[in-house]
Amino acid sequence: GAIPEGLPAAVTITLAIGVNRMAKRKAIIRKLPAVETLGSTTVICSDKTGTLTENQMTVRKIFTGGAFYDVEGNGYSPEGKIVRNGADVAGNLTVALSQTLWAGILCNDSRLVESDGLWRIEGDPTEGALITAAAKAGLTPEQAEENTPRLDAVPFESERQFMATLHKTPEGNLLYLKGAIERVLEACSDALSEEGSTAPLDRDNLLKKSDELAAGGLRVLALARKKIAAERLEIEDCLSGLTFLGLQGMIDPPRTEAIAAVGVCRGAGIHVKMITGDHAITATEIARQLGIGLTAASADEKPATLTGKQLESLTDEELIESAEKTSVFARVAPEQKLRLVEALQARNQVVAMTGDGVNDAPALKQANIGIAMGITGTDVSKEAADMVLTDDNFASITAAVEEGRRIFDNLVKFITWTLPTNGGEGLVILAAVMTGVMLPILPVQILWINMTTAVLLGLMLAFEPGEKDVMKFPPRHPDAPILSGVLITRILFVSALMLAAVFSIFMWQKANGYPIEEARTVAVNLFIMIELTYLFNCRSLTKSMFTIGLFTNPWVLVGSGSMIVLQLLFTYTPFMNRIFQSAPISLKDWGMIIVIAIGVYAIIGFEKWIRLHVLKKAR
Repeated sequence: GAIPEGLPAAVTITLAIGVNRMAKRKAIIRKLPAVETLGSTTVICSDKTGTLTENQMTVRKIFTGGAFYDVEGNGYSPEGKIVRNGADVAGNLTVALSQTLWAGILCNDSRLVESDGLWRIEGDPTEGALITAAAKAGLTPEQAEENTPRLDAVPFESERQFMATLHKTPEGNLLYLKGAIERVLEACSDALSEEGSTAPLDRDNLLKKSDELAAGGLRVLALARKKIAAERLEIEDCLSGLTFLGLQGMIDPPRTEAIAAVGVCRGAGIHVKMITGDHAITATEIARQLGIGLTAASADEKPATLTGKQLESLTDEELIESAEKTSVFARVAPEQKLRLVEALQARNQVVAMTGDGVNDAPALKQANIGIAMGITGTDVSKEAADMVLTDDNFASITAAVEEGRRIFDNLVKFITWTLPTNGGEGLVILAAVMTGVMLPILPVQILWINMTTAVLLGLMLAFEPGEKDVMKFPPRHPDAPILSGVLITRILFVSALMLAAVFSIFMWQKANGYPIEEARTVAVNLFIMIELTYLFNCRSLTKSMFTIGLFTNPWVLVGSGSMIVLQLLFTYTPFMNRIFQSAPISLKDWGMIIVIAIGVYAIIGFEKWIRLHVLKKAR
């Protein structure tokens, strides 16, 4: 009777129900234990593009030939103008602007397509923004394919931070390159002037202009070109002797729901860290807009930022110290994600890490919760992950963490319910043996109690909705026991109440000449009614049933009603009487059972009230 044999099944079913709920909230769980781990998450390391932002790039600014240009229009629709000092430059493009736009089209593997009046990108959103910007000046990929066919290409790699293509042109074979400004400037020896001649390369000025764009939250791409004789590209061709063309600054606005989700995480004591390949200034500005790393709503605050180069220079001990204090990691290579996870885990953090590339797999494996992107993620990253987001949205991570907390709470509620009910049964038998009286309940009756209540009562807690304040408390400490001292005290207290109620009623009925079958039937029914009323107390471990709402979990009512029907059959049908050695009891007995069960419910409710209002204030 004292062994909670229904616990393993209840745990598995509760986790399975949680998996189903998470799937409805766009988070697919691949490994069942991850459901519970999510509820203990203390740090979420998230990619920026597409997860925290809309992943719909729009070029807003172009700097080339010493001048800034504004690009009008939103999204991927080629409608809009490129203006300089308020004047439309269509039909009057400078050589520098023209080449900067052509470079964006040529060094590009994506396509812009129209369907039912809607424009969308097939491929990378960043490349889509470059095509759209050029289209606003009347330049199209079709013209590029006809006049400058591609001969070869070097695909983008996060380690290289650039992409290059080689094209046949009337001027000869031209290499076009786009990438991070630091890497592009390293490969450039001069710059293209506004009228098309070459000019000295002013690296400091270009970095300053890039920082100006990045400070506005723009993602900046640098573009360059080089004339070569070869018809095949080698990496070495891309590393020196290029002519700098210009900068294109594009915006990828933060998701509205991500801003709200970051706020929820902050209230829940979960640290959100942004990891991106973008420029540090751009990443810091987007993080500020999202509220990452901020402790107060101040426009002057800026989250702490580290770059990939700075990470390389840190020892493991220094990184452990810096990782906790830093909220934004910019220009980060995929392999550095693994170091970040290990550094955070060294401080006993429970880390959730997002990733979508092949190189992200080690970090996803190492993280307590590896999260792969369902839309942009590779098969390798999904295989390494514990969870896959079907919408690549940060808000879905927060929803999954909330669901994980709810599931863990429900597991604790079930354990808090089942241990004293089983413990009470064991104590009643033990008391009977020690006092030398007849057993108040028989083994077959214990089997009946455990078999029915575990399914119809305890399991209903698995369907309990999350409490409204579940995301207003810090995460559970990874080393904390499942049951706190308060709950252990309650388990012992409820077990003692059940022992006192059942054993005393059984002894009273025996002393008053009740047949032993009737006395045991009363004892069984009292056990079950106390378990039933205690179930309503366990729907929240701190609040009353009326605070959380009587009808918020209809399954508890269904289970309770079914349990009462079964007990009536147990008590009054000859078939059940014969199998379980039970007997019909009077209405007076039922009245006594109900009064005692309600009394136990009130005592436990009063204990919760004292802890919540009196002891909490005393502390």
